Amino acid sequence: MKHECEACVEALELFAGIYGAESGNLALRALAHGGVFIGGGIAPKIREKLAEGTFLRAFRFKGRMSSLLEAIPVYVILNQSTALAGAAHYAISMREDGQK
Repeated sequence: MKHECEACVEALELFAGIYGAESGNLALRALAHGGVFIGGGIAPKIREKLAEGTFLRAFRFKGRMSSLLEAIPVYVILNQSTALAGAAHYAISMREDGQK
């Protein structure tokens, strides 16, 4: 027997739809043909929910632009150190640029 809070289930469904819709908007603005990479603390924890379909339906539901979004892959970043590694890479590149 599953013990689920109905309001929590509905809230997560709503969140997945809004998250997908805004991710699709950003993908269109950036023309992210190489893919959309979703990071942070929430996405890895709810990746099963993201894979259920609500997220991707909202991601792709963009009228005449839907076909473009269907070709854009979506990835969830699972490495918790990705942001730190990116910041370190940026800091090193800034240091190298300053020394030239």
